[in-house]
Amino acid sequence: MTDTLRSTPTETRGHRREPPGPSSRRWPLARHSLALAHRALRKTLRNPGELSDAVILPVVFLVLFVYLFGGAVAGSTQEYLQYLFPGILVLTTVLTGQIATGLSIVQDMHKGVFDRLRSLPVPRAAILLGSVLADAVRYLIALVVLFGVGYAMGFRVETDLASALAACALAVGLGFSLSWLTVLIAVVLRNEVMVTTVGFLLPFPLVFGTGMTAPVETMPSWLQSWAEVNPVGRAIEASQGLLTGGPVAGPATATLLWSGVFLAVFGTAAVTAFRRLV
Repeated sequence: MTDTLRSTPTETRGHRREPPGPSSRRWPLARHSLALAHRALRKTLRNPGELSDAVILPVVFLVLFVYLFGGAVAGSTQEYLQYLFPGILVLTTVLTGQIATGLSIVQDMHKGVFDRLRSLPVPRAAILLGSVLADAVRYLIALVVLFGVGYAMGFRVETDLASALAACALAVGLGFSLSWLTVLIAVVLRNEVMVTTVGFLLPFPLVFGTGMTAPVETMPSWLQSWAEVNPVGRAIEASQGLLTGGPVAGPATATLLWSGVFLAVFGTAAVTAFRRLV
């Protein structure tokens, strides 16, 4: 009878509770990063202003540049739109999405969110990675809106769908890697005004020291020298080749290499600074 009573709670009712298996403990960095990215995206849904900046600013640049400078630079707004759009595609991820990344991290620091996460068994890197992954989703939304506006204005992909998707992937990858510079600035400065100022000004030499708005050959010699080694310039060249035709292999390879360097340097520095902070 004793054996029967001992077995009743688990065996006769069919509610045997197995101890957690190793599968529930696998990939903690990936699991926690995705969970925190989901949290960041839900916060964006409650505050659409965080998304509107990344979506509206590239469209404003596209419309202004095409209709103000299209006739002077290319002689036709339609031709200039075909020339400009690949550069705006890269600008969307490199410039407009960076500020939101840093501000989100600083705000979570001030609100005590990171203090709460620090008390949980969460990898320190996942706290930062979750924010950056959420921004990558915002980049994709901004690119979809940009393509919609571009097509309404008359832009057409002159290659194929696979090439267009590759251009988007390159732009998102470069933006993801450069986001870690903004994360590093946010962790070190921890001030919303400073992060906004530095995060907005810092990418400008990268974005506008390129052939995005005008051919490099028309620039002064000193600016041409910078444009030839500018990693964002390589990304714009690759985007132009993928969307409207032209060299792709060299610029795309350079973009991937630069993205890897940015991720390794800025990502490592940001995580190291954050671990020392918390």
